[in-house]
Order: sequence, then C-alpha cells, then structure tokens
Amino acid sequence: MKEKGLLIVLSGPSGVGKGTVRKELFSHPNTTYEYSISMTTRVSREGEIDGTDYFFKTKEEFEKLIEQDKLLEYAEYVGNYYGTPVDYVRETINDGRDVFLEIEVQGARQIRDKFPEGLFIFLAPPSLSELENRLVHRGTEPSQVIANRVETARKELEMMNLYDYVVENDQVERACERIHAIVLAEHLRRDRVEARYKKMLEVE
Repeated sequence: MKEKGLLIVLSGPSGVGKGTVRKELFSHPNTTYEYSISMTTRVSREGEIDGTDYFFKTKEEFEKLIEQDKLLEYAEYVGNYYGTPVDYVRETINDGRDVFLEIEVQGARQIRDKFPEGLFIFLAPPSLSELENRLVHRGTEPSQVIANRVETARKELEMMNLYDYVVENDQVERACERIHAIVLAEHLRRDRVEARYKKMLEVE
C-alpha cells in the first residue's frame, strides 16, 4: 500500500526568512521534498528567476486562473496576489511525495480549510524589533511599506493557533533542523502507517 505524501506548509510574517529557510532546507542532500512554486503578481526582485522563485503573472492573468479554479489558495497581500497551483500539488501527494509550500499566512488559512490533514508550520521571528531590522537591512522597500509589514506581522502572530508547530527562526540552520525533525515525526504517526502494517498481518 503506497503511503501518500505530506503537504508541508511553511508560512509566517513577511521578512521572517521563509525564503532563506526554504533554500537552506532544499540545499540538504537528503531533502526529498518537492517544492511547489507559488504564483504572484508582484514585481520580481533582483536575482529572482521566473519559474524558480515564483511564477510571475500579471493581475489579469492571475484573476483568470482564479476564475478557472486553478489555484489551491490565493491571497492579496500588500497590493499583490499570491497563489498555489492546484494540479501539481494533488498529483505529487498522491504519488507518495511530500510537497513543500512556502506561502503567506492568508494562504495557509485557506489550505487549512481544504487540506486539514496537512502539516502546518509557523516560522516566527525572535521578536518584532528583529523582524523590522531584517526588513530594513533587506533594502528593497520604503519605510512606510516596512511599517505596514510590521503591523501586519503583529496580526499574523495572533493567527498562530491555525498551525500545528511553531519554529523560531533565530538561526537558519537550527530552524531547518527543527523542521526536518517535525516532518520525520509526522511520517511516523500511527494513523499514517497503521494501514500498511495491518495489511502485512493479513492471512492470505
């Protein structure tokens, strides 16, 4: 009996380091997660590659996909759309492979409703002041946008109850170790492996 893969959802406030943690996770030679690339209407940042970091779409293209029900989730965040293509996620999980999603908190809430059996991990900053420092040092946005992001982060931290686990991103390698341990433990849950062992014990 083939075990289904896990839907692993990593989200948290903007600037908490989701992208950095995800890249570190996938640089590990033993990582077997399949990364589901999100779609967005925001302008690409320097160094970002279409089809690798995000699928960059116009607002019109994105809204057409919404109408066609081709997104597992989507959200409008600071004036831009973000979303997850649905077909790839479903096919990969059914094939027994883990799908890793790095998304915003609004999107995670939608997926929680549709896939309650998913694994939801909240990446938290050590403090709001540290989060603000990271956004400032990133140097990609004006001060008012940063202030808006910090205020949004306050509200998102209050939504922590939607998640199964909370991992503090105090140090990237340490955060990755915690996430790997969580995924391993989830794969060993009794309700995920019980059917396989019952089948093994069947008398032919």
